[in-house]
Amino acid sequence: MFDIIINVAFCVSSLLTVLILLLPSQYDPRPPNSGETSSRPKTSVQILVLGDIGHSPRMQYHALSIAKNGGKVVIIGYKESDPHPDLISHPNISIVPIQPPPAILQTKNKLLFLIYGPLKVLFQVVCLWRCLAYTAPPSRWLLVQNPPSIPSLAVASLSCFLRQTRLVIDWHNFGYSILALKLGPTHPLVRISLMYEKLLCKYAFAHFCVTDAMRSVLQRDFQLQAPILPLHDRPASHFSPIPDPATRIDFLKQLPEAKDMSSSIEKGNTRVLVSSTSWTPDEDFSVLIEALLQYSKLATSNPNIPGILAIITGKGPQKEMYLQRIASLQSAGKLKKITIRTVWLSMSDYAKLLASASLGVSLHTSSSGVDLPMKVVDMFGAGLPVVGWSRFKAWPELVTEGVNGMGFGCADELSKQLVELFGDSKKLETLRVGAQKESTRRWDDEWNPIAGKLLGLS
Repeated sequence: MFDIIINVAFCVSSLLTVLILLLPSQYDPRPPNSGETSSRPKTSVQILVLGDIGHSPRMQYHALSIAKNGGKVVIIGYKESDPHPDLISHPNISIVPIQPPPAILQTKNKLLFLIYGPLKVLFQVVCLWRCLAYTAPPSRWLLVQNPPSIPSLAVASLSCFLRQTRLVIDWHNFGYSILALKLGPTHPLVRISLMYEKLLCKYAFAHFCVTDAMRSVLQRDFQLQAPILPLHDRPASHFSPIPDPATRIDFLKQLPEAKDMSSSIEKGNTRVLVSSTSWTPDEDFSVLIEALLQYSKLATSNPNIPGILAIITGKGPQKEMYLQRIASLQSAGKLKKITIRTVWLSMSDYAKLLASASLGVSLHTSSSGVDLPMKVVDMFGAGLPVVGWSRFKAWPELVTEGVNGMGFGCADELSKQLVELFGDSKKLETLRVGAQKESTRRWDDEWNPIAGKLLGLS
């Protein structure tokens, strides 16, 4: 009996020793010695993006602002596209890539999603834990993009507890509302996701959110006690207006998707419409297609209505479906005076395209009603007026109706707006002036007194 007790005690003590040895290193909050002060950064921040870093502009802007103000940044996420050039070249910023899930775990089928989903989450848990707890050095702060909340919030909370790191959640939307687009709002997994999100977010030291409306929801429905700081999206410096029309035309002449129509654009016979989309269910691209069909009928019978070159940027799961529909409509002759082209551009060329276009279109419908499309912020940064889906609560926080943009709620309304604006250059120019005024409101002006103050950088 005594031998059994000894063996059990040995096994338990060995297991505890292994667990202790495997614990991640902790952040040292003690102030530096006098000789280290000059070389040590003001603060250190991990930024977690459970998505493509290159497609997460807000989190990239966070990283650049922290580094610019003297902080050390490790940004953790998928490297599926090129991040902002300044992110790569800045000496205070390093990137820790997350291994993407195997392709076999990606599915659009609802039944297979219920099987593959948990396996994908388990794979992400392992990869996230390795990156947060071991690959990345311990930091004072961990800033997490939400959504996705599963499994980000759970892994991040445990890592912060063990490493003495302060957790900050940056709310772009709600994870459960995104899941509801796939499974339906009454699905049990959506309810579980909501409970999970409400529970895990309470462990955060502070919260950022993209709108005042979202802050109200977090206070009322999530009952958060930690500080909730609205931090509105603003454009980065590479988005800026091009006041000279000749310079705008010169860029379009060099753009492969527009150069063959540059003469018509220069004469005013064709307007350039730009829309950036992720080709997902929360951006119903059929609304724009239907509006262009209606516009085509009117423009064909009225020579005073110009043609449209619609340039669509972005990647996503529904792209091929819509491209097939567009090709079918074009071959049937239903898109006369309408040219639709898709393109994938570098960040620099995308910014120039926005500044050179006539009008921007946002199809973001908002799963929660309290988030806002970053694409509109970028368009305003480039001085581009916007028409966008406006049937959600937070829309007025971003667009001032008739000043820098207009809102619509159906294809008919969008079609009428296109006819109104493209048929009357004075109205379009009025909106452009408003958008250019909006472009003066920049990211650093918003970030420094809110996020910078919280992180001890301003």
